[in-house]
Amino acid sequence: MAILRIDASILGPNSASSALADLAEAGWLETAPDTKIVRRHIGNEPLPSNAWQLAVSAGYVPEADRSDAQNQAVALAGELAAELRDAEGGIFALPFYNYGVSQHVKTWFDLAMAGGTMGEKFLEGKPVIVVTSRGGAYGPGTPRDGWDHNTDYLRRVVADIWGADLTLVEREFTLVGVNPALDAFTETAAAMKEAAHAAATEAGRALAAR
Repeated sequence: MAILRIDASILGPNSASSALADLAEAGWLETAPDTKIVRRHIGNEPLPSNAWQLAVSAGYVPEADRSDAQNQAVALAGELAAELRDAEGGIFALPFYNYGVSQHVKTWFDLAMAGGTMGEKFLEGKPVIVVTSRGGAYGPGTPRDGWDHNTDYLRRVVADIWGADLTLVEREFTLVGVNPALDAFTETAAAMKEAAHAAATEAGRALAAR
């Protein structure tokens, strides 16, 4: 079995989302130790921001007349689509940045879809864990309720468009201990971290068992 792991954090070893993905992966391998992990870190090695435009515009140009840049973009889009198509499951660490989906994730989504057929369900019925993290709190009753423009978008693409059997693991208040303005929420943040870590591990075990 082979699953695809995508990381989009820009925080390296300090990444809360990658830590959740590590736990999900460990839980998965505990249940299915022979699983192969195909990795792509679009946070450390971002996809070219102009590749989507080049890949799409290439579709309007005869193949013989395409530029080298267009050919490279088409090849990259096809590679990303194939990674999704060939995977038997996935663990995607896709954090919340600036109130929405990060540019790294959006570029990945767009390019992969450019590399497939229109509306292709790359992950139809496949078990996929999406882990996401937020520095503050955005739930009902909080001052920024409604400001999270990331999580629902991830659901729309991974589950509704790509067809995955999705398990979502979320962690909030990751900036507690970093931003002094959030010090009053230390206990709440610790409980959220513990719950999210447990959920990630269990998600890995459960999805691998399928």
